Amino acid sequence: MRRRTVAVLTAAGVAGILLAGGCGYEEKICSSGEYPVKAVRSLTGATCVPDGEEPPDGYVRFPEGKVPKVVNDDWDRYWEEHMLDENGRELSGPPVPSSGGARSPS
Repeated sequence: MRRRTVAVLTAAGVAGILLAGGCGYEEKICSSGEYPVKAVRSLTGATCVPDGEEPPDGYVRFPEGKVPKVVNDDWDRYWEEHMLDENGRELSGPPVPSSGGARSPS
């Protein structure tokens, strides 16, 4: 009985430490040997490209100093609301919604 109580308390203690400390785990945007790129004129499109390769068509490098490194870091959140043009320059103003076939009132 004592052995079981110790095991339960140990498990509860370890779980508490992991929950309280967040386990210190941070998910990287890209794997080692890769770098992130952003889809042109997109709030959500992004991918990872092997080091030494150019971004695929429709993607550009993030501006220097504004590259997200870890999921949910400051730059990862920033780029959820900002877009880049075909030359990797930041677009100003809010994103323009597509018309989706909607007509303006006459």
